[in-house]
Amino acid sequence: MPDRMEVCVPDIGDFTDVEIIDVLVKEGDEVAAEDPLITLETDKASMDVPSPQAGKVVGLAVRKGGRVSEGDVIVTLEIEGGGSEEGPAGQSGEGKQQAPAPEPAPAEREPAPAQAGSAPAPKPGRAARQAQGRREVAVPDIGDFQSVEIIEVHVQQGDTVAAEDPLITLESDKAAMDVPSPAAGKVVELKVGKGDRVSEGDVVLILEGGDAEPEGAGPAPTEGRPAAEAKAEPEDEPTEAAAAPAPGGDAGPAATVAGAALPAVGEFGFASAHAGPSVRKLARELGVDLSRVRGSGVKGRITHEDVKGWVKSALGRPAPAAAVGGALPAVPEVDFSKFGATELQPLSRVQRIAGPRLHASWVNLPHVTQFDEADITEMEVTRKDLKEEAERAGARLTPLAFILRACVKALTEFPQFNSSLHPDGQQLVVKKYYNIGFAVDTPGGLVVPVIKELDGKTLLRVARELGELSEKARTGKLAAADMQGGNFTVSSLGSLGGTYFTPIINAPEVAILGVSRAHLKPVWEKKKFVPRLTLPLSLSYDHRVIDGALAVRFTRFLADILSDVDRLLA
Repeated sequence: MPDRMEVCVPDIGDFTDVEIIDVLVKEGDEVAAEDPLITLETDKASMDVPSPQAGKVVGLAVRKGGRVSEGDVIVTLEIEGGGSEEGPAGQSGEGKQQAPAPEPAPAEREPAPAQAGSAPAPKPGRAARQAQGRREVAVPDIGDFQSVEIIEVHVQQGDTVAAEDPLITLESDKAAMDVPSPAAGKVVELKVGKGDRVSEGDVVLILEGGDAEPEGAGPAPTEGRPAAEAKAEPEDEPTEAAAAPAPGGDAGPAATVAGAALPAVGEFGFASAHAGPSVRKLARELGVDLSRVRGSGVKGRITHEDVKGWVKSALGRPAPAAAVGGALPAVPEVDFSKFGATELQPLSRVQRIAGPRLHASWVNLPHVTQFDEADITEMEVTRKDLKEEAERAGARLTPLAFILRACVKALTEFPQFNSSLHPDGQQLVVKKYYNIGFAVDTPGGLVVPVIKELDGKTLLRVARELGELSEKARTGKLAAADMQGGNFTVSSLGSLGGTYFTPIINAPEVAILGVSRAHLKPVWEKKKFVPRLTLPLSLSYDHRVIDGALAVRFTRFLADILSDVDRLLA
């Protein structure tokens, strides 16, 4: 009989609660080893989770739009002649069934006692208790949050659900999250409703049927009480911030706070703001336009504190008539349909994720861009001479490999560029290692893999790693570790064209090098013009750490290295 294996989310670095943007298999599919199963999206990039070995998908535990962390089950594979021992990507699902306990009356249901001799139960809450074909599905581990509001109930009594189907959606100050079904079955009793508040271990519903208790499930910390009867005090709500209400309680577009006029609320911007229902309610009560509030929560989510902080800031601002500068004027909201036909098109997922990060970097870091040129005529001759040798070594030798080598030498010469500003703003964290990221244009958007310890690698080794990481990026197989630990970034547009541009710093780095397409340029040498291959360089830097003179010295040093092949290869 074939064995079964549960495939789990592998080590994905420091990321938790990562969104699934694509499920690439379905029940009944045959997969080979390393075939992608799902695609995850973090703040930094998207990545595929591969199958650890060949088999047939007999159970799918996730869905598109769901969220997972390291160790969460993705699929169950049926493997011919496989083993059941624990593997790096998952565990066999065989032999884990617990004996069902007699079912008590609904009003007296208690947690199932632990079996004698069984291992201690892990942290409670991933799925729930089970008895005679029924199980109580409880709120899983949701971190440090308590009394979290239910903003959506996706099922009703009598519904049939599959494993990992969403049951309810919770909304905390930081994020919205679904509570999935631990197994397939029928909802025989619903314990919660929209607007209720729950904490870890509170019972959501009673599920009939489905598989045996999954490994890792244990008794919930509460005594099976319905969540609606166990509500804690509500979290801090608008009452605290309402101490300065608008005159007459008017929270409309022309609301004021303690006499300070607030800008009109733009409904389109308000509707598209990244905020939960309770935050939107608070903003409307105070007349705050959420499109003008910068979120400090996960992925730029706007929290209650962000709204209150914005109001406090508004109290300290002069009235518009007295304003003399220093604040960003609001972008006027225009009804473009008055002038012709229009169409609303949502931003891509990459744009929605990258946008707040780029905006935060641009607003918080004083960017200055230094433009320069490097003569790479001899470098290009050398590159073509080494091309066949590189191919024999399994590498494709591109100009970027030479540029990365030159950047390492420049970072060694100017350590301020290999640093980050300490959070206290008074010190520099100077790194003694040389990890450089490079931007890769992929079908899913821009990602930045990092080549580690570049100072100890030969030109051909750098070229080979460039090719390997670029291929992984384009096929969605980059691991989280492949995109972490960078000190400096190179964004090369050489294959696309252009002359100069202003790259945005990848904070907390302090500089980024932009490279455009090389072009032949006439250069005067003694008595005549000669054609020289010239590479445009665009260096953006954080002016708090680096001044203009140091930036010029950096680009001049870099240009000198690129034009001197012997120093470049040394």
